[in-house]
Amino acid sequence: MRNIIYIFFLIGTLASAQVKMSQAEAEDLKLKVKSQAATIHTLQSDFIQYKHLDFLANDIETSGKLVFKSPDIVKWEYTEPFNYSVLFKDKTLFINNEGNKSDLDVGSSDLFKQLNGLIVNSIKGDMFDEDQFTITYFKDTSNSVVHSVSKDEKFSKYIKAFHITFNAEGEVIELKMIEPTDDYTRIIFSNRTVNTPIADAVFAH
Repeated sequence: MRNIIYIFFLIGTLASAQVKMSQAEAEDLKLKVKSQAATIHTLQSDFIQYKHLDFLANDIETSGKLVFKSPDIVKWEYTEPFNYSVLFKDKTLFINNEGNKSDLDVGSSDLFKQLNGLIVNSIKGDMFDEDQFTITYFKDTSNSVVHSVSKDEKFSKYIKAFHITFNAEGEVIELKMIEPTDDYTRIIFSNRTVNTPIADAVFAH
């Protein structure tokens, strides 16, 4: 009986394993995602975030809503288990921690500009800059996964790699940011809407 269970477990693991894409498959994915990303002017999505720290037995789970407006305004609004928002706007980082507000001018920081640009591009799915990243393409039974490893030594001190999962339509459904310590932040998106009007009040600070 133990051998039978092991065989079924092995079959399930192999069936869901990622395999590397061919060059043609990777080019098709890039074309699909880039074409879609170019049409995105606004984007809203619910998310669940898992923060994995090696010294904790369980991941830290939070949830909320992401709101994006072209070209580079991004708001992460956490609603569970606490109220907290981070807004990237006008070269400034605005933080609202349950009513306690602060801001940080990051316009002169090349590192922040790069990070904000990467976050915007990862939300839209356009993470195919081979000048900045070593990129590897994988697929499983229903999704595509792109692994992007930064070539910038300064940036890689903060984030070692991005893993982005796309569904069959080329939409981002999961983003994983891996730190040099191999701790990571994993974000799963749902209820995505694109190009619906967003009131300016949403981005007030």
